[in-house]
Amino acid sequence: MGLAQLLDVRPGVTAVIGGGGKTTLLRTLGEELAAEGARVLLCATTKIFPFDGLPNLINPSEEALTEALISRRLVCAGTPVPGTGKLTAPALPMARLMEPADYVLAEADGSAGRPLKAHAPHEPVIPSEANQTICVVGASGFGRPIAEAAHRPALYARLTGVPEDAPAVPETEAAVLLAEGFHTQVFVNQVETAETRKQAAALAALLPCPVLAGSLMRKEFFRC
Repeated sequence: MGLAQLLDVRPGVTAVIGGGGKTTLLRTLGEELAAEGARVLLCATTKIFPFDGLPNLINPSEEALTEALISRRLVCAGTPVPGTGKLTAPALPMARLMEPADYVLAEADGSAGRPLKAHAPHEPVIPSEANQTICVVGASGFGRPIAEAAHRPALYARLTGVPEDAPAVPETEAAVLLAEGFHTQVFVNQVETAETRKQAAALAALLPCPVLAGSLMRKEFFRC
């Protein structure tokens, strides 16, 4: 069973938030869906680096986007952010981006490269058209101090009721996810050892939503 099926990715808009592999998840899902014949658009509502080896369209018209999706099936589109090398949301509204694409996979927050994440009041930027929101959790953050494992560590610690120098564990991550409530399901990435499998299972036991775990690098996945 493919990753898109395991995550129940449906036609339309899927938002991806969290830390520890969002961009890799977008590309992995996009390549899988495109290989099955779908037309897939990758984009961001915040900021994302362009994808190596893929067409990165700069504010395309709907006609140009349609042509690119027909010829390549998997493309990225966005608006350059001056001085960063990144792209933000395309100029076309999401409703029009959905027209030529079977799937729109949108990265909807940033994590500054950290595996865990708490959201500021202006985050995440989830499109109203999204039919689901996948929160990525990086298992490499477990056991490390919140101060180094989490983006916005002060907010993360406040939501968990522990200090920033306390270790991030499945219980603290569950507390953040439950307090924020942005996700419809969780994907625990970087699960590559017996210990991280135990941690993923412990997190899943604390959450009422579907939880998938595995390793995007190894392309190994399992339901918790």
